[in-house]
Amino acid sequence: MARDSGEGHRHEVGGHVHGAVDPSIAASERGMWAVKWSFVGLMATALMQVVVVFFTGSVALLSDTIHNVGDAATAIPLWIAFALARLGPSRRFPFGYGRVEDLAGVVVVLIILASAMVAGYQAVSRFFDPQPITFLWAVAAASVVGFIGNEAVAVFRVRVGRDIGSAALVADGYHARTDGWTSLAVLFGAVGVWLGYPLADPAIGFLISAAILVIVWQSGKAVFTRLLDGVEPEVIEEIRHAASHVPEVEGVTEVRARWLGHRMRAEVNVSVPPELSVAEGHGVAREVNHRLVHHLEYLDAAVIHVDPIREAGESHHRIPAHTHDGLPTHSH
Repeated sequence: MARDSGEGHRHEVGGHVHGAVDPSIAASERGMWAVKWSFVGLMATALMQVVVVFFTGSVALLSDTIHNVGDAATAIPLWIAFALARLGPSRRFPFGYGRVEDLAGVVVVLIILASAMVAGYQAVSRFFDPQPITFLWAVAAASVVGFIGNEAVAVFRVRVGRDIGSAALVADGYHARTDGWTSLAVLFGAVGVWLGYPLADPAIGFLISAAILVIVWQSGKAVFTRLLDGVEPEVIEEIRHAASHVPEVEGVTEVRARWLGHRMRAEVNVSVPPELSVAEGHGVAREVNHRLVHHLEYLDAAVIHVDPIREAGESHHRIPAHTHDGLPTHSH
């Protein structure tokens, strides 16, 4: 069985060289850049809202402000994760530090959960102890500013996340977009108070807390799927499709892939005619790897297993217990 990992290869295509710069390092640098500026944007928005909350006493705006502070704080573990990813593999961590990005996702989810609990507590307490709200126009203006700030960060994170293949950054961008709509909900609370319904403000604050919990659930599913080596089925099909179009590949028997942060590693079993030499089989493996790396921008490396068509698949490389095919015990 021939194997090719494809790591360290340089491929010249169309007159330019691929592989001269480690794409994972370049992607991590862009990720750090995006996280830094989104942190600045969200923190500036939250600080402006803090001032308005201090003078108006709006619990709905307070809930949204707490959430925006929490969103800004999520940039810290993501920045740490991208920074560690730049270190590359080591003897103790031969696959690198990409998994830290997934662990950072857990921290992000916990921060969002904490913000939901604090905002919910503030909203419930105001139901039982209503407080007058002043400067309704300032509350309305702050909610609009919160919406604009979150939407700008959302567009920025999603664009960069898609460019570098970071699902975490894209998800955080959509999270910011949802936060923008919760900021706009504060405007409706201010309108309700202006119309003579003072409980509209804590009611909106409670609804915002509930919306944050929905985000926690959706983000948590995505993060823990990655931690359990889950991968999108369409990605597996894309890998299978690309590998099957290589000449001499008779079939693609098994495809396994896992995310390590914003990069992916894959193992693919392909079957070839049995009369191929070892060198020819290795050439097929290199071509499969070449196509996968250039077809899937987020693929960091692929290990290609080349099997003769009559013995294709990992099942032919496993020896069941007490079955040795005439070989001495434990000599395999």
